Amino acid sequence: MLEMATNRYPSWGNYPVEKSVQVFEQKASIDSLPKSQEKILARGLGRSYGDSCLNNNHILLLTHHLNNIIDFDVSSGEICCESGVTFEQLFALIIPQGWFTPVTPGTKFITVGGAVANDIHGKNHHNAGTFGRYVKSLELLRSDGERITCAHDQDPDLLKATIGGLGLTGFIVNVTFQLKKIKCAFIDTEIHCFENLDEFSTLNKKHKKNEYLVSWVDSLASGDNLGRGIFISGHHVDSNTDYQKSSGLKLSVPFYFPSWTLNRYTVAVFNKLYFTINKKQHGRHIKYYEPFFFPLDNIGNWNRIYGRPGFVQYQCVLPPDANHRYFLETVSSSGFGSFLSVLKTFGDFPSEGLLSFPMPGITIALDFPVNSQLLSFLDELDKLVMAAEGRVYIAKDARMSAEAFHTFYPQVEQFLSYLDPKFSSSFWRRVMGD
Repeated sequence: MLEMATNRYPSWGNYPVEKSVQVFEQKASIDSLPKSQEKILARGLGRSYGDSCLNNNHILLLTHHLNNIIDFDVSSGEICCESGVTFEQLFALIIPQGWFTPVTPGTKFITVGGAVANDIHGKNHHNAGTFGRYVKSLELLRSDGERITCAHDQDPDLLKATIGGLGLTGFIVNVTFQLKKIKCAFIDTEIHCFENLDEFSTLNKKHKKNEYLVSWVDSLASGDNLGRGIFISGHHVDSNTDYQKSSGLKLSVPFYFPSWTLNRYTVAVFNKLYFTINKKQHGRHIKYYEPFFFPLDNIGNWNRIYGRPGFVQYQCVLPPDANHRYFLETVSSSGFGSFLSVLKTFGDFPSEGLLSFPMPGITIALDFPVNSQLLSFLDELDKLVMAAEGRVYIAKDARMSAEAFHTFYPQVEQFLSYLDPKFSSSFWRRVMGD
């Protein structure tokens, strides 16, 4: 059953600004799609940062009511659920049974359909790859009414197009995927400070066998401190010990900060304080899974910190032999400060989807408040990434050119043959020149 809804449905970055959109809420099991001449896009919780979850002047089909667990085999860890099931809902069900998601994103507020459509990666890509590797099958509803079950032995090419396919191959009705076994919900964590990029590389090699790796980096550090930051590694505690559960203090940002709040100087102060505080946390800790994986989930509406103009997250991956130092020097000297900057290692796992983002190398994520000079600077970063034969993450993008997109994702020509003609997004029309 479809119901019309009215409200604003921005992306998480609040940029670009949406214009007009027809919104339908799917209240029960889905049997048909909206009848309209406009293009359709399914939308989960809208945590994509750019315009891949926007469909200006067309139709959004909200999926959050399609949140039923269809089947869960507790003995094998295979689970089948509707596409609107959230990771928060999953954890509440599977952790007490001794299971965990094989790949875990940076927020629990995303849906399983979104995880497939963006072929998400986590802190364990170096030894686990992307979420798509664990998808056993899924059901698609196409705009012509056909329901197609895709699996590795049944329409495998359509499966590869749908994983990382931005929801453009049809409506993902349900997904069957494999969980991983754990003994408890706590993470054995180590925190190390590094003074520069060379020290990061040393720590990365030393801890590469750890299950989870992630680093915060000071984007404004330069000279001998270029690339300094905090290195965090961890693995699931291998016992049923009942440690103290703590998800941290829950806060909320009640309003949009003034646009001038975040600038090079305030970000520089924050970065120095953050580095100093974490230096005191050096060593081993036992953390509950939520603050380890989702540190920002305890801050409601944290995106408002960037003000009403919004922010752009620029996430790219550079191959192992690329000049990572030059890239960080370019960012540091630009004057555009990012206080949420992350380094992670991608392993040598072929991505399952035609338009999947990860490839072997180092991925760098940077959050920038939107201003009049930012977009031209990001175009320059695109050129560096293209020259290094890397790529930029679609789920975080709000501004890449059609030329850059086709350079980063040459498989798009192959993908076009699986595109559902009734499905589209603001992102897709932008990069395809429509």
